[in-house]
Amino acid sequence: MKRVVVTGLGAVTPIGNNVQEFWNSLINGVSGAAPITRFDTTQFKTKFACEVKNFDASAIFEKNEIRKYDLFTQYALYAADEAVKNANINFDSLNKNRIGVIWGCGDGGISTFEEQIGEYKLGNGTPRFSPFFIPKRIVNIASGVISIKYGLRGINYTTAAACSASNTAIIDAFNYIRWGKADMMITGGSEASVTESSIGGFNASKALSTLNDDYSKASRPFDETRDGFVLGEGAGVVILESYEHAIKRNAVILVEIVGGGLAADAYHLTGTHPEGEGAVLGMELALEEAGISPDQIDYINAHATSTPTGDLSELKAVEKVFGINPNANISATKSMTGHLLGGAGAIEAIACIKAVQENVIPPTINTQNVEPEFADKFNLTLGKAQSREVNYAMSNTFGFGGHVASSIFKKFTE
Repeated sequence: MKRVVVTGLGAVTPIGNNVQEFWNSLINGVSGAAPITRFDTTQFKTKFACEVKNFDASAIFEKNEIRKYDLFTQYALYAADEAVKNANINFDSLNKNRIGVIWGCGDGGISTFEEQIGEYKLGNGTPRFSPFFIPKRIVNIASGVISIKYGLRGINYTTAAACSASNTAIIDAFNYIRWGKADMMITGGSEASVTESSIGGFNASKALSTLNDDYSKASRPFDETRDGFVLGEGAGVVILESYEHAIKRNAVILVEIVGGGLAADAYHLTGTHPEGEGAVLGMELALEEAGISPDQIDYINAHATSTPTGDLSELKAVEKVFGINPNANISATKSMTGHLLGGAGAIEAIACIKAVQENVIPPTINTQNVEPEFADKFNLTLGKAQSREVNYAMSNTFGFGGHVASSIFKKFTE
């Protein structure tokens, strides 16, 4: 099996439109929550979200190009542009047949879908759809557009594993390179789901926080008063390549990816297994593949969405795998970014990679009253970032349908 390394990162998030801004906001405990600007929330139970702010698509698109892409694809291309530049890639000097794109997304072009169906209904049923309607809304289009932009003819598809989609995409990309099927992959995920149907739908399922009067503190993972997640949006990109390929092109290696565990809860349509059985399996598989013991993990970026049952099941799973008072710091960065659904795993992988690089654990903000059962069992990195040696970091993501994905990043050594 080949070693796989990370050589580039890109991010568009509710707390920063590039990797450095994102990381600075994370370690300083900045909340991305704010009143929704995309539509009138008067009739909605939840009136806030973690929207991307001050996003300027014209920085990389011609004006006539912008109308071809839904916002989730714009975010994807914008983050990919940063990652490619960060990795100092000259694609014309490389074998493009062995470079691919694996992307993660849950909703695809949902705002385009809402807009076009709305116009259709207002038009008394006259089918006057945009010629870009289908390519703007289909969930796989971001991976296709990234490959078209750079002329990449390698493996190309999109994982639609709900909220574990982009972590699954990263693990798949890791595996294809390990197996020698590709030299380099652009991977990650994006989402642009701050729309009426998303907010309304998640409200109907009682998944969203309704703390409208104190929205910046609404995402409070592990807190016994938590009342649901805060919807987020954005994109994260991770450039993976084989160690040999990176060395040959004189790339700067950021970290190494050494393990990925994929599993399922096989339990419920939307809920996690109450004892975290799928999460346990995913973490154990990742550890086994990395060839390390649980006590070697220094940081766990928890899925921890701030939902009543989900946070508890994850902590139970962590206790089963790592024991009480493990070596690892745990933190829930969704307390700052909100939940990016299919894009969550990508920006949380970046948080893990930066933690390994910088030896800093980003905090869990807003959490004041940890669930009594777990109050003394874990270091949840409450309130502020903590400096410590980080050699291994694990990223956990779980999705509706029971999808589980856990990946492990390691400090790079020759």
